[in-house]
Amino acid sequence: MSLRIVETGGPEETETLGRELASVLREGDVVLVRGELGSGKTTLVRGAARALGVHEPVTSPTFSIGHRYDGGEVAVTHLDLYRLAGLEHEEPALLEDYLGPGRIAFVEWPQERAGELAGARLRVTLSHGGGDRRRVEVEDLEELEGSLPRGASAVQGESDRR
Repeated sequence: MSLRIVETGGPEETETLGRELASVLREGDVVLVRGELGSGKTTLVRGAARALGVHEPVTSPTFSIGHRYDGGEVAVTHLDLYRLAGLEHEEPALLEDYLGPGRIAFVEWPQERAGELAGARLRVTLSHGGGDRRRVEVEDLEELEGSLPRGASAVQGESDRR
C-alpha cells in the first residue's frame, strides 16, 4: 500500500487536490474519506465531483445517508455514514443506489470493516494543520504506482506544500 502526504494551504487547494484525485478514478471506484469535523472532507469531495462533471452544488450529506449527482459519464455519489452504528445492522440494500457499476462513490465516516466497502480504491484522511492548512494522507489501496496526483509525496512521512 502506498501512502502519499500533501499539505494544502486552504479550501481552494483542498478542492484542487480533489480534482486531481478524480483524474485517477474509474467507474465503480470507492474512495473512503476520513477526518475530524471541519477538516475539509466535503471540500475535497466537491473538487473531485466538479472534475467528474457535476455542476450542481455539492453539500455534505450529514443529515441523510447520501447524495447522488449526475456526472455525465458516471454518477457521483457522496455518502456520510457518521450516524450509522454499523452497516451489519442495516438493510443489505442500503448502499445499493450509491455503490457499484456506473458510479464513483465517496464515503465519509466509512465503516471500513463493512463488506460493501472492502474493495475501496483510495483512503483519504484529512486533519487540521492550523488555520486553513490541512494535512491530507492518500493511501492507494490498490497499490497502483504513479497513479496519484503530481506533487504528492511518495515517501511515508514526507509532505509537500501545495
